[in-house]
Amino acid sequence: MRKVVLTTAFALCQLVSATAQDRPAAMKQGQMDRLDRDGNGAVDRSEYQAFMTMAFESLDKNKDGSLRSDEVAQALNAQQFAATDRNGDGKLSQSEFLNRVMADFKAADRSGDGSLQ
Repeated sequence: MRKVVLTTAFALCQLVSATAQDRPAAMKQGQMDRLDRDGNGAVDRSEYQAFMTMAFESLDKNKDGSLRSDEVAQALNAQQFAATDRNGDGKLSQSEFLNRVMADFKAADRSGDGSLQ
């Protein structure tokens, strides 16, 4: 599960990075550093949530406060999108998006210490 969380974060790093020309297959240290804001070698819950909030805002291309499947197609497949769209309205609100990614983070945090290393 930790790999899924970091893979999702990696995909979102790529999507929100205006200068990303190459799409490397694995998360590089510089991308991990984007999430690890305090430089302690771990990504804690608040760092992950802050990044995901920024990612939501960046992915919301039409600035309508929600994400449609085409806006997140590179990070979420159709099944993941549908599972995240709790009210079934065909778009992800910020709270639906954050609830999903933070639930994934919690599941990946096997030690329960609030961080991923």
